[in-house]
Amino acid sequence: MKLKFLTLLLAATAMTAACGDDDDNTGPEGEARVRVVHASPDAPDVDVLVDDSPVLTGVPYLATSDYLAVAPGSRNLKVNAAGTTTTVIDADVDLVDGIDYTVIASGLVAGIESIVLEDDNSEPAAGLARVRAIHGAASAPAVDIYVTAPDADLAVETPALADIELGDVADYIEAPAGDYQVRVTPTGTKTVVIDSGTLTLESGQVRTAIAVDAPGGGAPFDLLVLEDLN
Repeated sequence: MKLKFLTLLLAATAMTAACGDDDDNTGPEGEARVRVVHASPDAPDVDVLVDDSPVLTGVPYLATSDYLAVAPGSRNLKVNAAGTTTTVIDADVDLVDGIDYTVIASGLVAGIESIVLEDDNSEPAAGLARVRAIHGAASAPAVDIYVTAPDADLAVETPALADIELGDVADYIEAPAGDYQVRVTPTGTKTVVIDSGTLTLESGQVRTAIAVDAPGGGAPFDLLVLEDLN
């Protein structure tokens, strides 16, 4: 159950999307595909290197790359401050032929780390969407998530999920298309810090949503929604 409803509602916010979205399914035979998300709010622009070869340069906060074709196998991934040899992330990742991955540079720069996710970009079942969410807002407290019909009275609602903490990553779920409203409050309160308004989840979509800090860190918090498919 952990983050199930959070995943549904965050993914529904596909009214806006990060740059470099991709509409293919999974990588072709003989290669893996990797996209990179800069989600460290106080980190500078970054360069991304695979096996010490630059593949992306000058990536700003909240930017997302296209899926990049990478040879499968054990690969070294580095994230450097742009234009320097100062490495803030140095990770070895094992990439499987034909699989898509998302690598997120997450957390404040003093404790920055990589989150490596395996993506499922196959077509959802008819009438459904596939969604996934990550709590990546480094400065956010634990929160309660309310999932309701549009304009429902929050005062009489109970949270769909309570006490969600930084670093929680949801598994994919498939959810029916329809209209929803998500409201996020600090745990134990009714003080809304994120209000999605009326959101429409459409059939055939695959979405990854990341809760993020404002540039530089801290509030106001927001959602970075990646259009994985459709």
